[in-house]
Amino acid sequence: MIRTFFFLLACASLALPAAAQQLCPVIPLPDRHEPSGGHFLLNNETAIIVTDPSLETSAHMLQQQLLKYADVRVTIQPTAGGTSIVLKRNRNNNPEAYTLGMNNRTVTISASGDAGIFYGITSLMQLASARREAAGVPCWNIQDAPLYKWRGFMLDESRMFFGKADVKKILDQMAFYKLNRFHWHLTDDPGWRIEIKQYPRLTLVGGIGNVHDSTAPAKYYTQEEIAEIVSYAAERHITVIPEIDMPGHARGANRAYPQFSGGGSARYPDFTFNPGKEETYQYLTNILREVDVLFPSQMIHIGGDEVSFGSEAWKKDAAVQQLMRQQKLGSLLEVEHYFLKRMADTVIKLNNQLLGWDEVTASALPAEKTIVFWWRQEKPEQLTSAIEKGYRVVLCPRLPFYLDFVQDSTSLKGRRWKGEGYNTVQSVYDFSRQQLPASVRQSKLIEGLQANLWSETIVSSQRMYYLTFPRLLAFAEAAWTKPEKKDYAQFEKRLAAFLPGLRKEGIYYYNVQDPTKTPEVVE
Repeated sequence: MIRTFFFLLACASLALPAAAQQLCPVIPLPDRHEPSGGHFLLNNETAIIVTDPSLETSAHMLQQQLLKYADVRVTIQPTAGGTSIVLKRNRNNNPEAYTLGMNNRTVTISASGDAGIFYGITSLMQLASARREAAGVPCWNIQDAPLYKWRGFMLDESRMFFGKADVKKILDQMAFYKLNRFHWHLTDDPGWRIEIKQYPRLTLVGGIGNVHDSTAPAKYYTQEEIAEIVSYAAERHITVIPEIDMPGHARGANRAYPQFSGGGSARYPDFTFNPGKEETYQYLTNILREVDVLFPSQMIHIGGDEVSFGSEAWKKDAAVQQLMRQQKLGSLLEVEHYFLKRMADTVIKLNNQLLGWDEVTASALPAEKTIVFWWRQEKPEQLTSAIEKGYRVVLCPRLPFYLDFVQDSTSLKGRRWKGEGYNTVQSVYDFSRQQLPASVRQSKLIEGLQANLWSETIVSSQRMYYLTFPRLLAFAEAAWTKPEKKDYAQFEKRLAAFLPGLRKEGIYYYNVQDPTKTPEVVE
């Protein structure tokens, strides 16, 4: 009996360190982290200390973030009087890496780049937003850097227009979880959402309707609004990449300027631009020139996907048939590739990188200037081919990164893969390179990950948020944290502390712990 008692006592004592381990209250989970003991007293007397003038912009952002997330009003001072937050440069060669050191008197955030400083600030905000007033902010020491340099989110506003306020709210959440690429799908069949001054009918006519109501009043972004959003994103170290879809998904544009239409099919009328007319290329070049002015990212996504849905009309189009004879093109696919090469030349001459969906892999585009987005997880050969041809690749497979796919088997409305497959929070979280073909798992050409939200089944902002959150948080950790450090059970526990923050920001989300607490929004 005595031996049994001491054996159980020994087992219990061995279990204590693991049980006592604190969960780091930061998403995505930092690379290295440990509690440093005690609490940092954050209040209106806290000073931000900056000795390098190049960090003053970051210091002002820290002031704004502290007011928003911790409800404190701090000042920027040359020296500390009480508790202080110190921003400083270090010599890390990764501009997104940062170090956060804390004790009960001082917080020090150091990084070589402004992005790293911002991510250190973000981790501090996450710690501060969960603090208890009397105790202060729990102290942690963190050394951190992202797994991938491309951590993206795509929002489709052609099919359903959400507007500037919702986009800014999305950008805030992206920044809070260290995502850094906003892919903005602005043109497609249902509507053209970006003002082009040389062609005003694109928005005035092409902007009419959405995927649910073809007669809805025209909605679009003015160039001034786009500049405002691009600037707002840049302050949060998010790069905005526009997508101007071509040669397919062009019906919105073709309603406005039918002279450039290449026709379509019975199911997809007016689906394409006309690749046989020389004036089509000038028209699209003029559009891209304005797009280039609006987006300083020096990246333009031209789509290039699903062209075969509506290229049937090319068989009877006189201009296309003449092009095929002149260029000795033997098939409609070769016509498609001819078009993509010409528009790629335009994008590259504008000093932009060319981005496209994985169909463009077959078009012999210049590898050093092209980024391919692999979205068809059922076609791993597309990914393999892209890597073999030297293209940089962003991974955004439908399973598990299409957030318009439903989250569980009980969902009433929404997309499913082949009628059955869906994307749970855990499947988003668990994604890793180990799920890729063995030949490409370690390739240095993989730029990163992206989650995509298409809006065919979305009729309201509330539904958009419900599909996006909290899966976007799980995605953020998949894109930032090393696979060997991920633990979904632990993530769920940390996630619970962030759900009230989503509610506070007016974001309606799917409650992964208890879906009945946030019922599905279908309208």
